[in-house]
Amino acid sequence: MVKSMTAYARADKMDGSVTAEVEIRSYNSRFLDTNIKVPHGYSRFEEKIRGIIAARLARGRVEARVMIRNEADEAIAYQADTAKASAYATALKDVAEAAGVTAEISLDQLLHMNGLVVPKEIETDFDHHWEVAEACLLEALEGLSIMRAKEGDFLAGDLNERLDSVEKSLGIIEEGAGALPAIYHERLLDRIATLCGGAVEVDEGRIAQEAALLADRSDISEEITRARCHIVQFRAIMDGEAEAGRKLNFLLQEFNREFNTMGSKIGKAEISHIIVAVKSELEKMREQVQNIE
Repeated sequence: MVKSMTAYARADKMDGSVTAEVEIRSYNSRFLDTNIKVPHGYSRFEEKIRGIIAARLARGRVEARVMIRNEADEAIAYQADTAKASAYATALKDVAEAAGVTAEISLDQLLHMNGLVVPKEIETDFDHHWEVAEACLLEALEGLSIMRAKEGDFLAGDLNERLDSVEKSLGIIEEGAGALPAIYHERLLDRIATLCGGAVEVDEGRIAQEAALLADRSDISEEITRARCHIVQFRAIMDGEAEAGRKLNFLLQEFNREFNTMGSKIGKAEISHIIVAVKSELEKMREQVQNIE
């Protein structure tokens, strides 16, 4: 089944006081490239997240943003360093006495001191936080996979239409190539008539032999057979369950090789024009295949 590498998904989970939120975006890339952002203090989760992503996605640049919040009362509590506050207030009074002035110490003055009021230190249950984050991550990845599959269906539909066009053109090329011996025969007769003005008796057997030689040099039956095999294989890969992007890209290179050879062998303008049109279609297919995982 064809899957796109471009997708987006989001999920959130809550278990007790712990809330997790995951956003994942994926883009085109030759390989799997992950960029993971986690909250401060949760860097221990990065490798686990990277491993889960790698187990489910084969290719693409993946950006994952993971947010974890602990909304328990004790998690948002603050504590004051009263000893430091008392020492600071005493120092301010000493300064006032030394300067011979009378001064009242206000709360605003005390709060200017860094570290006087800080978040209360609590022990984080990382195992529980990981359980919530992992469940959220798996749900987001499932959503990402669904969107990749939907986008892949659109890509597969477009590629199949273009492949039908290539197959139809291949039939026209084969039919046109079958008429080449008669065309070469007529060309030889016309050339001899032009050069000799009818003064030389034409050896029909020799003309037929020369026409056959020219047709043999222009024979593209092997290229047509291989191109048809590539079409069958292309469709089989798109219908299969394995990763398709690299294989389809390789097949398109083989397609181009076959049509390039046909173009170099065929001397008929009408067929050459069809081959050019097919190569243009193959280039559009190549651009689409770059989006496939």
